Amino acid sequence: MIIENQEQVTEAVLNELQRIKDPRLKEIVSAVVSHLHDLAREVNLTEAEFRQGCAFIAKLGQATSESHNEVVLLAGSLGLSSLVCLLNNGQGQTETTANMLGPFWRMDSPPTENGGSIVRSETVGSSLFVDVWIKNINGEPVADAEVDVWNTSAEGYYENQDPVQADMNLRGKFHSDLNGHISFQTVKPAPYPIPVNGPVGDLIRAQGRSNMRPAHVHFLINKPGYKTHISQVYANDDIYLETDVQFGVTNKLIGNFVQHENEKPPSPDATDPWYSLEYTFTIESGDSALPRPPITGKTDDDEKPVLEILERL
Repeated sequence: MIIENQEQVTEAVLNELQRIKDPRLKEIVSAVVSHLHDLAREVNLTEAEFRQGCAFIAKLGQATSESHNEVVLLAGSLGLSSLVCLLNNGQGQTETTANMLGPFWRMDSPPTENGGSIVRSETVGSSLFVDVWIKNINGEPVADAEVDVWNTSAEGYYENQDPVQADMNLRGKFHSDLNGHISFQTVKPAPYPIPVNGPVGDLIRAQGRSNMRPAHVHFLINKPGYKTHISQVYANDDIYLETDVQFGVTNKLIGNFVQHENEKPPSPDATDPWYSLEYTFTIESGDSALPRPPITGKTDDDEKPVLEILERL
């Protein structure tokens, strides 16, 4: 089509997209084009703003590496990750124990004996003892599910961000027993700032928002016949539950992190105070395929974010 006016641009592109053989791909790309073109018309996008937007997208790719995924960070900061999760779990309701993957999952975390510790190097923080039960939608225990867990240190760093921590520290992979149960020892995670040295940080600063995430423990539950269940359980005593920069907190995902003082801990290496967490996941039937890991390794020292946790940018 020879273009005669701005309305015909959209028509021409949508006509060309009819060549796509995959019907689902055709549906998605056509919708993206329609919405993008409508957006440009709605805000009367200037050429300078268009170039600035293209530069922002390019910077997302340039800021992404084997140990950091800026695109996933942006999706979370715009609420898209949380929205997609809620659309696809719990019949589209908020009462689901599923949550977004986040940008820090690593595929090959070490297999760990049920009840074992995932603290693999000297790590600052109070001991946290976690008991988790996995059930199906009928409330029946799910045995032999593979459960991948990971969390930050008490300084708010995942091991791939922190050269002081051993490789795969605070990461482990467990298998549920006949009661659908796993347990492990870790350290109580801390709230942390998402990295703001890239384009996502620029966007958050422009909005005047906090860049903080509330403390949480990650879980990825996998068993053939069940949909891969991805989750984050948030600390109930965290001050950032209401203002999570990634919009991930739902009532169902707030865990009861119980503080214990002057009580004998489950492990002799724990000191006062220590914490416990009990939580039950409900997983659904479906595809057990694993997601593609957002990261594969540790950062270089010069990529480590600033140690100070900023409450407000």
